[in-house]
Parts: sequence; structure tokens; C-alpha cells
Amino acid sequence: MLKFLLTLTLFAQTSDWTNPFPPHRVADNLYYVGSEGLASFLVTSPQGHILINSNLESEVPQLKASVEKLGFRFEDVKILLISHAHWDHNAGSAKIKELTKAKYMVMDADVPEILDGGKSNFQYGRDPQSLVRPTTVDRILHDGDTVRLGGNTLTAHLTPGHTKGCTTWTLTVKDGGKSYNAVIIGSPNVNTGYKLLDNPAYPGMAADFEKTFKVLKSLPCDLFLGAHGAYYGLAAKYPKLKSGGANPFVDPSGYQAYVAEREQAFRKELAAQQRLR
Repeated sequence: MLKFLLTLTLFAQTSDWTNPFPPHRVADNLYYVGSEGLASFLVTSPQGHILINSNLESEVPQLKASVEKLGFRFEDVKILLISHAHWDHNAGSAKIKELTKAKYMVMDADVPEILDGGKSNFQYGRDPQSLVRPTTVDRILHDGDTVRLGGNTLTAHLTPGHTKGCTTWTLTVKDGGKSYNAVIIGSPNVNTGYKLLDNPAYPGMAADFEKTFKVLKSLPCDLFLGAHGAYYGLAAKYPKLKSGGANPFVDPSGYQAYVAEREQAFRKELAAQQRLR
């Protein structure tokens, strides 16, 4: 019965993961190419492109179509990154590597799950729906490492808890002649069923979440983005792009409010689990 309920929960989460969403420029050479629910970002250059998040394997054609609709060649993706090792963000990685020959770069603590297709995930490793094709990693990243291509520099910030190697990406982009700090949050969420304390599969989970919120609060943020569009209000902000006004994704106060709300949710769950010890 527990497995059945878990499966129902996973299916419920995917309702908007496959709905198409208009690809669009976020700012400068940073573009959105994901679905309604699963964010994927393209950072372009004449020397090739960086793709962040491969999403579901079934949605790789959608990613390709979005990239091409913006006027770029999917085959010019040279580097593939992810926000974290959950199937909704990395299931398409093997397929994208086959299509583009891109170099796959992953934070060190998430690498085992990439190599074994998710079997070693502390929460979902035994659920068939969460498993993906095992994929070769071309470069193992560490906290603070940079990824460079065609004049673009992205910095990998380890923000663990949601997964052991959850990664928040930062880069500088321009919009209207101004430079902005873009932050693409990996995930600060305590999923249903996460055991924050005394977890033999992830002994330091609570401490890792503490680290994550410390890191997120320290990052300068102008452009607020994330691994799911819902993190940063994509559906509400996107229509404002056509108004000709200020860039709606420049939202430092929204970023701060989101991080504060997620930290509060974490602390509430932690306190509840502490009472049950």
C-alpha cells in the first residue's frame, strides 16, 4: 500500500511537467527552454551553448524544439548541467549526450546517482519510476567550481539537502545595458517523506539544509530563477515580458521572500520531527 501511495504521489507531481511553454529570452544570452513545470535554461555563445537541466527523457524533443524555435542549433549544446539528481531534471541527459555529444558536468555528491541511474538515491532509489538511464559524467564538479564557454562563466554552488549534490547556479548577464546577478536555485525543498534526523541513508541531511539556506541568503541576486518555474512565478511573470516594461525576472525581493519562506518550512518540519524523536 505504501508503494502504491508513493507512486500515486509521483504521478500527481508530473501534471505540468510535460505541458509545453513558450521558449523565451530571460535576459541577454540566457533563455528559458523548459516545459510549464520543469525549468531548463540555455546559455548561448558563438562557440556553443550550455544547457541546464535535461528534464524527462520523453521531453527531449520538446527541449530540442524550443532551442530551435529560438534560432539556435540543438547540436551546438556543448555542455550539459543539472540542478540536482532527480529524474525530472536529469532523465533526458543520456539522450541529449547522444544527440549533441555535450560534456556532462555534475556536482560530486550527485555523481553516484547519475552513474547508477538513481538507484543510490536516499529517498527514491527503490522506486522504478524515479530511475533513469545511467549516464557517463565527463567532469566532476565541486563546490565553487566554474564552468566556462564562449565568454560565459557559471559558478556551481553546493546547496545540499534536497539531494546530496543539489546545485545552485549563478552567472552574470546583461539586460538593457545593465549587468545582473542571475541565480538558478537547485531546490531548497524538504520533500514529503524526507527523514531529516537519524537518517542512515543521509545522516547529515538537516545540517546540509542549514548550509543551503546560509548559502542562498549569501548570494547576490537580481534575476531570480529556479529548477521549477513555480519557484520564481514563471507563469505570472512571463506575460509581462511583452508589456515593454521592466524585466519581470529581475526580482531580488521575490528571491529573498522565497528563500525565507522555504527556510521557515524547513524549520517547521525539522521541529515536528524533533518532537517525534
